[in-house]
Amino acid sequence: MMLRIARQTLAEIRADCAARAPEEACGLLLGRDGCVESSLAAPNVADERLRHFEIDPAVLFTAHRGARSGGLPLLGCYHSHPDAPAFPSRLDAKRAHDMGWAWLILGQDGEKAYRVVANGPIHGRFEAVDIKEI
Repeated sequence: MMLRIARQTLAEIRADCAARAPEEACGLLLGRDGCVESSLAAPNVADERLRHFEIDPAVLFTAHRGARSGGLPLLGCYHSHPDAPAFPSRLDAKRAHDMGWAWLILGQDGEKAYRVVANGPIHGRFEAVDIKEI
């Protein structure tokens, strides 16, 4: 499996994550045919934004509405681990409900991608996927 992502989109996500450190940044990945064409930064509404993320439900709702109206479909989400590796936590796994969604995590060791799957090798919920900038 591979997550294809537009070079400019990845640059925007990196900039968003850097700007919001030391808090965790988060947002949505939008695109078609498994290719992330754009991102939508979202406020992190988690209680402990230094250690967790929660995408603002209003942004998620707006993105779903846009997709139903002919906009780009949601392919997944991104978030940062400003003080940790780009590896999903057990809490990430508990909150990953959308099967097939891509999760892009930006950590101290760069960015890594995962797909939400049933019985995945990572916390029973994720499998690692390669990233290809296009």
